[in-house]
Amino acid sequence: MTELKVDNITNLAGSGKPNLPVAPTVGSNAAISTLNTHSYTSSGTEPSTPKNGALWWDSANDKVFVYIDSEFKEIELNSSAAAAAPVWGGIRGLFVGGVTNSGRHNAIQYITITTPGNGTDFGDLTAVSDGGSSASNQSRVVHKHGVNGGGSWSSNYSNVMDYVAPATTGNATDFGDSTCYTARHAAVGNGTRGIYGGGYGAASTSGTWSQSGPNIVEYITIANTGNATDFGDLSQGGNGLGSTNDETRGVFFGGYIGTAGLNRIDYITMASAGNSTDFGDTIAASCYYTMVGVVSNNTIGCFSGGYHETTSYTKTNVIQKITIQTAANATDFGDMTQAGITGSQCSDGTTGCITTGEGASLDDRIDKITIGTPANATDFGDLVTPNYLSSADGVSGAAS
Repeated sequence: MTELKVDNITNLAGSGKPNLPVAPTVGSNAAISTLNTHSYTSSGTEPSTPKNGALWWDSANDKVFVYIDSEFKEIELNSSAAAAAPVWGGIRGLFVGGVTNSGRHNAIQYITITTPGNGTDFGDLTAVSDGGSSASNQSRVVHKHGVNGGGSWSSNYSNVMDYVAPATTGNATDFGDSTCYTARHAAVGNGTRGIYGGGYGAASTSGTWSQSGPNIVEYITIANTGNATDFGDLSQGGNGLGSTNDETRGVFFGGYIGTAGLNRIDYITMASAGNSTDFGDTIAASCYYTMVGVVSNNTIGCFSGGYHETTSYTKTNVIQKITIQTAANATDFGDMTQAGITGSQCSDGTTGCITTGEGASLDDRIDKITIGTPANATDFGDLVTPNYLSSADGVSGAAS
């Protein structure tokens, strides 16, 4: 058979395309007009009637697909081109401890932040922990316990600190002791130090219990087991505060002092022990019982949910944001899918995952946001067990 190769066809006058009365055909007598044409679609749902070679950006799950042999196949992007994990976290998100409808528990759950889906059981803490917080250096997560049980003050609050390797599922191991006995504190970290501040309780079991709590900030070296060391003081005490960080600055946000909520935002330079410095104010006149854990892309930090007043105790779905290196008031980012308090959150430096905590009803949802793009949250998946009162704290680390 004669093979004809043509680069261009023009009309006789050389001024344009020829007008062919019959469509030319190619192999198997297919008209050229019926050949595949490549298309691109960006949507949260699969395109209809695609042709081979069609590209689809799944905007609901941040994935790219190509249509081959009657189905969309996912394209895995070159991991070497992906942004490096922050020194304080990674793609494995952990939700640690908390309260369910059956009481306080010691369970740890995990998710893969880059892949929306449901939580999976990780292991257990050494004891139940309600209102704790955690810091990470990628390979190790250190959890400072909160409330370990019922009973009297001296036995109710704990100074226990546990650690796990986020890449290896299993139970936690004792790390050392906190300098104080508090719950509903918050944590930040720079990949070397884990730094914990605020909470209600006291500096010792013989101290005076207070919802304002000690304004103590303490730190540990994450790679080395041992007891915590004093870092400095916050501008005020307060429990139910939030936190975020980049790789140098840690920020503490809001809190509750027993009679009112706080609108303070404080910051510290994590490599240098000392007292906190004023950063700005929250959106509302007060903000407390926000989701616990760091959501940050090393530029923007986010705080989710909580109460914004102390009269009707109306839960909010508002997500607030700051630029971590620029002291200023918080601004609006978007909304969670449900209002809630005392939930948890974590991030991998790109995506933030938020559990809505105590919402309108018992809830097991996990939301997600893209930190660099302010917008409302979308669905990520569900927890193994709903943590809906004093929820788990969130933290992230390496998956391998």
